[in-house]
Amino acid sequence: MHEVSLVQSLLDLIEEQRKIHDFSRVTSITLSFGRLSCVEPQTLGFAFEIQSQSTVAEGAALHFDIQPVVLYCFGCTRDSRIEKFPADCSWCGSPEVVVVEGTEELRLVEMDVE
Repeated sequence: MHEVSLVQSLLDLIEEQRKIHDFSRVTSITLSFGRLSCVEPQTLGFAFEIQSQSTVAEGAALHFDIQPVVLYCFGCTRDSRIEKFPADCSWCGSPEVVVVEGTEELRLVEMDVE
């Protein structure tokens, strides 16, 4: 369950920003990651709820922007979004594809504070 270490890194980042910008509370956080990044949103949310207790982020709403998986096909030179991987090209059926999006690591996109 690597979500615990991801949440700890997020809380460390929030604390660094609190020292710079002098806020007292985080009300919401938007995180972005790729569908193939192996981040489980429910597990991340649960870990955040537990680990953020007694911090400025306690009670903050978590929002997820999950990036879709996009394949590039060498056969027809088109991109296609897919739901499950591995997959063939959804346009021509070729197995000659490569993942070009959807593996992005966890990023803090936005944080609302008071």
